[in-house]
Amino acid sequence: MHQAHQSEEQPCPKVVAAIPCYNEERCIGSVVLKAKKLVDQVLVVDDGSTDKTAEVAEAAGALVVKHNVNQGKGVAINTAFDEARKLRANILVLLDGDGQHEPSEIPRLLQPLLQGKADVVIGSRFLEIKSGIPKYRTIGQRILTLATNLGSGVKLTDSQSGFRAFSPKAIEVLSFREKGLSIESEMQFQIKDKSLQVAEVPITTAYQEKPKRSPIAHGLGVLNSIVTLVTRRLPLLFFSLPGMILLGGGVFTGIKVLEKFSSTSVMPVGTALISVLLCVIGALALFTGII
Repeated sequence: MHQAHQSEEQPCPKVVAAIPCYNEERCIGSVVLKAKKLVDQVLVVDDGSTDKTAEVAEAAGALVVKHNVNQGKGVAINTAFDEARKLRANILVLLDGDGQHEPSEIPRLLQPLLQGKADVVIGSRFLEIKSGIPKYRTIGQRILTLATNLGSGVKLTDSQSGFRAFSPKAIEVLSFREKGLSIESEMQFQIKDKSLQVAEVPITTAYQEKPKRSPIAHGLGVLNSIVTLVTRRLPLLFFSLPGMILLGGGVFTGIKVLEKFSSTSVMPVGTALISVLLCVIGALALFTGII
């Protein structure tokens, strides 16, 4: 699946900064050099790049692990966690390789971990620091954060931030199924499932590069994944509760139809059809959740 580009005889670092990336040769070198000053080891997970990302990262002093083909951010982050466990890291920091995150803020993320106040620390773009985030991004991120908060039961101000730090407990227990860009949302669900303590700290963010993919397509894809996560983890809430409501509405409407027919001998066909439709959809949703 992947191969290491450096000797395995590396000293066991205390703090590892992992950078999952794909075709980031332009920025990855400077990100590695800045992060090296603040951590014991910089790990770059090159997710099948077709440019010189791996070569530039290695030249800058990073330990490089390369996927032979592009597999998605979620897979790259799983690889980062696997490598952190091999390196016996006490703390794992995740940050993007496109220069969006400022490595000099790594100590800010480490503070709650070092104080024992959190297992997962997330750098939030929406706390005290204002970073000039484009309006459409802000709106989209707010929607995704609200959906993730409601689904996971964990309240954050920035569910999609890729700038994160993890304690030994989190490094040990976290493993992900999502392969794509919804990995941060799955992480929030797992924070609740694994009973991890989470904290947020303010970070700055630089949006210098044009997005590689359509923000609308990206947002809709993440939202679809959030819905999938909710249906997989809370099927009774997602299917059965709405099903019961629809079924109840169908029965109530049906009773009104019968009352109308008995008093006037006229069948309100339209209302009767709505009643049947509500009952059928409600019953299907109810039993889907149970199954």
